[in-house]
Formats: sequence, structure tokens, C-alpha cells
Amino acid sequence: MIPKIILGTGPDATRRTIGYLFGKGRANEHTDPHLVASWNGFAPDPGRSPHRNPKDVADQLATQLDQPIRMLGDKAPKFTVWHCPVRAAPEDPVLTDEQWADVARRIVAAAGIAPDGDEGACRWVAVRHADDHIHIAATLVRQDGRRPRRGYDQRAVQKEARRIEVDYGLRRLKPGDGTAAKRPTSKEHFKAKRQGQDATAREVLRRRVRRAVAAASSEAEFFALLEATGVSVRPKAGPSGDVLGYSVALSGDLNKHGEPVWFSGSTLAGDLSLPKIRQRLADTCPEPIAARPGDPWHQATAAAERIPGHLTFGDDHVAQGQLVALGAALDLLPVTAPSAAKAELQQAAAAFERATRSRITADLDSARVLRRSIQAIWRHPDTAGDGSGSAMLLDAALTAVAFAMHWHRKHQHAQQEAAAQQTLAHLQAAYGPVAEPVLRDLARLAPGQQTKHRYAHHLRQAVPEHAERIVEDRAWDALATVLAEAEARGHDAATVLDQALSQRSLDDARHPASALTWRIQRLGQRHAPGPRAQAAMARSTALRPTAPASTAAAIPSSQRSPTRRRRP
Repeated sequence: MIPKIILGTGPDATRRTIGYLFGKGRANEHTDPHLVASWNGFAPDPGRSPHRNPKDVADQLATQLDQPIRMLGDKAPKFTVWHCPVRAAPEDPVLTDEQWADVARRIVAAAGIAPDGDEGACRWVAVRHADDHIHIAATLVRQDGRRPRRGYDQRAVQKEARRIEVDYGLRRLKPGDGTAAKRPTSKEHFKAKRQGQDATAREVLRRRVRRAVAAASSEAEFFALLEATGVSVRPKAGPSGDVLGYSVALSGDLNKHGEPVWFSGSTLAGDLSLPKIRQRLADTCPEPIAARPGDPWHQATAAAERIPGHLTFGDDHVAQGQLVALGAALDLLPVTAPSAAKAELQQAAAAFERATRSRITADLDSARVLRRSIQAIWRHPDTAGDGSGSAMLLDAALTAVAFAMHWHRKHQHAQQEAAAQQTLAHLQAAYGPVAEPVLRDLARLAPGQQTKHRYAHHLRQAVPEHAERIVEDRAWDALATVLAEAEARGHDAATVLDQALSQRSLDDARHPASALTWRIQRLGQRHAPGPRAQAAMARSTALRPTAPASTAAAIPSSQRSPTRRRRP
């Protein structure tokens, strides 16, 4: 059940609200509008007064609601109307008028509009014009002339809505922490529907701004990237001439006067205000050494593979910074993905946006490697070559998102946990179209049976518990190919395989051969060690009693399920 508070201002705010609630709606969607409850139990009902002109009854109702405000004259508050739609989920049972009346009374009491037993409280009505929701409208002056105490009313009504869901057996939504992005209004939804759009202008702009932030290395580049994607930008300057903020508009999105509809960055999401963007763009400490050249896809994947360790053993501020960088990586993936996977990856990025924000301050400097790798990929997306870069980064992202879900659960971030779980489902659906073509191409280059038997023999010695799963995996030929390629570059296949196996446990891998393929492909493209180094690594491996414990062990086995924990 979702309550949403809207404040109205102006001398005719009450009459406009009542006119809308008892009207046909913007798209003739209002059916049988009528009162289900009111402050006194017998307020005039424009929807159920058959012998009177409905407009006259609506005028009478608005006048009665406005009476305490009129008594204050020019001392009336700026905001005079409190409007709260309350909507049930599509799968919820249809509530009766009496049940909706009880919901309305509980909401106005929780908000401080009309506390239980308070005879001098604000005047209010609850109007129903559909099976699944009501609208509560109240005037913001109490009948005794005082202002209502409605501090933190949005949080209070959300908390009461969670109780109502339990009492009426409705779908139980996740409690939030106030860090979610602002939802599109019903007006924005109707506008998008009329225009045949799947998303509102607000949602499209939020997605494009997030991508620009992920790709940009400076403020000027950020604004340039926005304009390059069809977004109009209007900087907001202070008296000194310094830019203090910005607004954006989508090309072709006009209001009724034919003017662009502008959204400030902070209204798109709290972390998209200009000060927050500047914080992300700034280098918080100088580079100790020049960054080593290399494949940005490999660097991004290696950084993403370290995220589970940060989330399991690291500081919370560092963990939050890693989630912000992971969100930027997911924002990038749809840009370089094959068309068959773009939709799922876009939905994954949109879902994970919620998982990147919490009350914990992010240590952004801790994720500079991932952030800069993402920027390098954005500038040169063709470095993915055959698509293996996207596949290996997606493989690492799947594991990182699974750990993000657990981290949010541990911190009782219910909405963020649900967002990470939803992201995981979209990434799993996208993995096949991204990875399978690459794996097929690698499999065509597989070495002969004798070589594959040698690799399989080492697997049975190194990981006997997983060896048969790996050999029987459909990506076994692709794995054999990258092992052979590593040998051709001067690596010892057994050593590289041991290194790949030690990076992470395969306990939670749905397709262990493909997971190893991406790891070995990166390891094999590194500079091959000399004979002495190979001998030292062999001695180290022989002396090591067991492989390092996987970060996956930090997640209790009871919380591992195919839909939540397993990778493709």
C-alpha cells in the first residue's frame, strides 16, 4: 500500500482538489467517485446526491473544508491543502468502502491531521473512485484555528501503511530509509502513456544523468555528455556567477505552454544534485603513481571481483563507495551489450540504482580503479573486441550484486536488498545473450582430446569436488581454449588454473567452467612469469594447505538460493 503526500497552495486549492476527485479524471479513469469517510461522518457527497447538482454539492463541500482557513484571513498558511492518495497493489484483494474508511482514519491520525479523539482536528474527506485506491484531502488549519502537528508526516503514514498491510493481508512493501529517488507523479505517468512512452521523462532523464556521471571525469565533460544524449542543460548561477546547480529537460518534452519541462538534478535523485556530482567527480587524493596501461575491461572486472571482499570484511563507508561504483558499471553495460541483452541490462541498472543509496556515507576514493576503468571503457567501448570484456565484467557483477544483497540485508536496508535481488534476476537473464556467443567462438578453437584430458586430470587433483561439474559444463571446451592460449603465451596451465581456482570458491557457481574461463582469460593475457618465478609459485602452491576461504562463505548457506546467490 503506497501513500503519497501532495501539498496544495492558493485560494482555490481546496475547490480544485475536490473538483479533480469527483471529476472524470485526466483519462476518464474515475469510476463512481464518492465519499467513504469524512471528519464528521456526514459531509456532503457530490457523488451520492442524486437530487442535487453535483457542482453545487462540490462547492458546498469545499466551503465546509475551507471554513477554518477562511477564519484566519490573511494569516492563513501558504499551503492549505493536504492531499494523500493511498493505493493498494494490483494483486491485493478489493477492500470495501468500510475498510477504506478505516484506512483513511488511520492515515490522517498517523499524519497528525486528525489524531484519534481530537475534536478540534483538521477537516478531511476520503474519496474513492476506483477499486484499488482512495484520495484523502484535508485542509491545513485545525478547527480551533491552530496548525496541525504533522512533522515527518510522510514517514509516519508510510509506517502506518506497513501496519495496515499486515492487518488486511495486503502485499507488504519494504520499509525505506528516505534515500529513494522521487517517484514520477501520476500526471507524468499519464503523459508518458498518452505519448506511447514506456518511461516518464523524469525516469529517462535520471538514467541519462547517471550515465553521464559514470562516464565523465570533469564537470564540463558531464554537461557535454548530457547534451550529446539529447538532454538540454540549464545551469543555475549564484550572485557571484558561480554555478550552484543545474536543471535538465528532455528534448521534445513540453508543457501546455510549449515550454520545456525542467527538472533540477536533486529532484531526479538526491545523489544527482550538483554538489553530490562534484563530490563524485573530484579526485579525493592524488595518484601515487601513474596508472599502468592495460585492458580497461580486465581492470574493471578485477575491481568488481574485489567488491565481495569489501562488502564482507571492509569498512561500511568503503562498502557503500563500492556499491556506488558498481552502479556506475551497471549503467555502462547496456551501452556496449548486444541488442538481445540491452533491455534486461537497462532494467538491471535502473533497479540497482536504489541499491546504491543508503544513510551510510560513501568512501568514493576507495573505488577509483573501478570508476576510472569504467570511464576508459566509455571512451573506447570497442576495446571489448569479441564481446568477452562485457561477458567477464557481467560475470563479476553478478557475484558482486549477490553480495550487495546480503550486505543490505545485514544492515536492514529492506528496499535496497529487494532492489539488488531484482537486479540479480535481470543480470541472470542478460548473461546468456552476452556470454554464449563468446563461449561458442572460444569452443570452436578447443585443443585436442589429449590436451583436454591433461587439463581435466589437473582439475581432478586440484578441486575433486567440482572437477566433474566443470568437465561436463557446456563451457568446458571454451575453458580448454583459454588454457591452451595461456600456455601459448608462456604460462604454465596448471599454475594459471590454480590461480583462477584460488580467486573464489565455485560452490555457488551455476556454470563453473564459464566462471573459470573469464578468470583464466584475464590471467593468461598477463605477462608470463619467468622460470624462477614459476618455480617459486609452484613451491608456494605445494606448501599451501587449502585455498583461501571464499568470501561467499560469509553468506550463511541458509541464505543461498538459486534465485539469490547463484551466478550463471
